[in-house]
Amino acid sequence: MSSFPIAQQQSAQPDTVILRPDGPLNVNVLPEFHSATKAVTAKRVIVDLSGIPHMDSAGLGAFLTLHAALQKESRTLALTLPTKRVQMLIALTKADTVLKLYPSVEAAEHA
Repeated sequence: MSSFPIAQQQSAQPDTVILRPDGPLNVNVLPEFHSATKAVTAKRVIVDLSGIPHMDSAGLGAFLTLHAALQKESRTLALTLPTKRVQMLIALTKADTVLKLYPSVEAAEHA
């Protein structure tokens, strides 16, 4: 199994957690990604994408699945600081019409 570190930090905002994955998000690391995100119980989840140099369609699908799962529980997902390659994938697939993207973690915290 590949190693896919995801740092977790409590936000200054109430009931908000910041996740900072580090490495390419692809089909090989999805089990680790899903385990880490399922363990989060905060009402608002912010994912700092700056540590993901690239992701494949399975990685993008993981964010869409996470968004839908959180939404069913009246929770929210915010994505911040995507790298150019990740931002391009999100824009090309029009996933940015579903996923909320913010220019910084601070902007997502105060949205």
